[in-house]
Amino acid sequence: MQKKTVAFSKASANLFFHILTQCNLSCSHCYINPDQHGSQTLSIDTIRRWLGMFAQKASKTNLIFLGGEPTLHKDLSVAVKEARRLQYNSITIDTNGFLFHNILDRLTPDDVDFISFSLDGATSATNDAIRGRGSYDAVISGLGRAREKGFACSMIYTVSDKNLHELSRMPDLVASLDIERFFIQVIGMRGKSAGAKKAGQVSKDLWLSVIPQVAKTIAETGVIVTYPKVFLDLDEPFECAGIVADNYFVFPNGRVYRCPLCEDFPLHSFTIENHTLVPAPPVNETHLFGLTIAEGCVMNKIIQPGNLDYLADGTLSHKIACCMLKQEIRS
Repeated sequence: MQKKTVAFSKASANLFFHILTQCNLSCSHCYINPDQHGSQTLSIDTIRRWLGMFAQKASKTNLIFLGGEPTLHKDLSVAVKEARRLQYNSITIDTNGFLFHNILDRLTPDDVDFISFSLDGATSATNDAIRGRGSYDAVISGLGRAREKGFACSMIYTVSDKNLHELSRMPDLVASLDIERFFIQVIGMRGKSAGAKKAGQVSKDLWLSVIPQVAKTIAETGVIVTYPKVFLDLDEPFECAGIVADNYFVFPNGRVYRCPLCEDFPLHSFTIENHTLVPAPPVNETHLFGLTIAEGCVMNKIIQPGNLDYLADGTLSHKIACCMLKQEIRS
């Protein structure tokens, strides 16, 4: 039976839970913004309470433990088991591969549905230039140890102009790693990438010339591949996940967002106060979800317009899809 994990689709429900912001790496595209997300490490008591806040819909919600690096939290294994007790639909740990606090010895494959490893290059030279020295070897080693213990594993590859050239080499590497899912992400202009014009962004022509074919090739090996469409033709409908899906991005300072593109700004939909989810006052991201513009996503137009193009007469050449609604390919 195929295990479940985060679902990037209409009507999906996902809880992205940042239990701390600390990390042992300093990736060039890190999305964590301490000024907006805080620098706290949540206590296990707080984690339990916050998991409980969302437990009413737990059976339909995919839970993803994030950081920073979540395995740096000494009580991650306790948090995972609490989430299992609350019967979350699926439980995933996103990790950079170093797997601190002997996490593989403190959990079993029955406790967690997926351990998802971030790798941003087919070679250590490319990956480590983005993520930090030794991170490529840590992922390959950590993933191998996880598979030996029977954990289901997936991989995340965040595409930028620094590593697009190596994506075509990933099918062979993926085939050797015994993973079940491969996620292709597009770099977002937030966190460390914010403020740098077009930093790392890939053009429409380059994206379409590489990503769909690589996704198809990997899927043909039996690995499930998920990737964002990113670019829409002008006659294709735009749909916002803030309206058609049920996603929550929780940070240690109590901010709760519905859209990841808003995370660099105090536009969060909710605040957690006294372990209660409280709607944020206007104006917040929910007031943007229903806005209709020719470019598609309002937040993309505001904060990362580098992936939009206009013709000589000023008309739009394409629209941008919601970053949370993605395509899945199976063999």
